Amino acid sequence: MSATDSPAAAKAVCGKVLAVVGWSGSGKTTLLEFLVGALAARGLRVNIVKHSHHDIVLEPPHKDSARLRAAGAAEVMIASPYRYAILRELRGEGEPPLAAQLARLAPADLTLVEGYKWEALPKLEVYRPALGRPPLYPDDPLVVAVASDEAPDEAGLHAPPWLDLNAPASVLAWLESWMTADPKVSEKQAVNGG
Repeated sequence: MSATDSPAAAKAVCGKVLAVVGWSGSGKTTLLEFLVGALAARGLRVNIVKHSHHDIVLEPPHKDSARLRAAGAAEVMIASPYRYAILRELRGEGEPPLAAQLARLAPADLTLVEGYKWEALPKLEVYRPALGRPPLYPDDPLVVAVASDEAPDEAGLHAPPWLDLNAPASVLAWLESWMTADPKVSEKQAVNGG
């Protein structure tokens, strides 16, 4: 493992890191869009890492950058006065670990990770019972809060903090409190399961 693959190196660059997890269709991206917009409006720098199980197509195949990537370039940077992107072809290599991906990001106050529910990170679960899928928090002690569109049932009474998904400002208030909390408390909660 290189220095850029270490969780400590990633944390030094990314500030606090919180995974936002939940089943497909639960509303993770909608919630993230609100949270990022509100935090950015307050002057905070927020990074996002979005995991996808699918191929990622970022440019039409006839564009120069796609043609050069297809020709065999290991990495292609597309740069303009407005933004830049680096596309790296793995060409059979394994998917890089999350710590390596985090280390590539610019410094930020907060990095939100959508997906990566298997990672050992503090997690905010977005849970909609109507999807018919079980909640993640009972089996994952790293879920530090649940945002749901329904009140907790009997099992949810022993859950981490329960937030109203239909009142995203309350989720934002929780997130701001979590960001300023003592990290040792968060780590202890994660290890002890609550």
